[in-house]
Amino acid sequence: MGNIITQQCSFYKFSLKETKTNIYGEAASGKYYMGPVILNCLIERQEQASPITDLGTDFQWDITFKFLRDDLLDKAKDFNVNSLYGANLVPEIGDIILYEEAYYEIDNTNANRFFMGKDPDFPNEPNPLNPGLTDFGSNISIICSTHYVPADKVGITRERLV
Repeated sequence: MGNIITQQCSFYKFSLKETKTNIYGEAASGKYYMGPVILNCLIERQEQASPITDLGTDFQWDITFKFLRDDLLDKAKDFNVNSLYGANLVPEIGDIILYEEAYYEIDNTNANRFFMGKDPDFPNEPNPLNPGLTDFGSNISIICSTHYVPADKVGITRERLV
């Protein structure tokens, strides 16, 4: 996909191990993220909205990011996820995506786009009529639905090097 589509984003993986929570399960001292790792993706932008709330005018912008599963497997080594998350870099709810100087938090993921319509995790073996079904089909993408998050709420900052 990187040779055809040049849309890229930066992916920040939420680090549950580093984030300290209080007795209510809140991250009072801030959340910690690993990354960023630059990923190729397809981006589907929704219309921007400015809903009026009790506190005034708000800003809302939802974007859908579509990743190839193979790209996530290749980038897993950049996070050293073999020791933290298994062998795969899997987008999860709460991870952050930086796109065009704006942050988007993942609300939902969808990983049910199958090549040839067949889920490789369920080969229905043994099947005497169609032997070898485990060799066909693949899960090719992960789709992430996100919403805009102001930079001060995310708390990701660049560290100055002196």
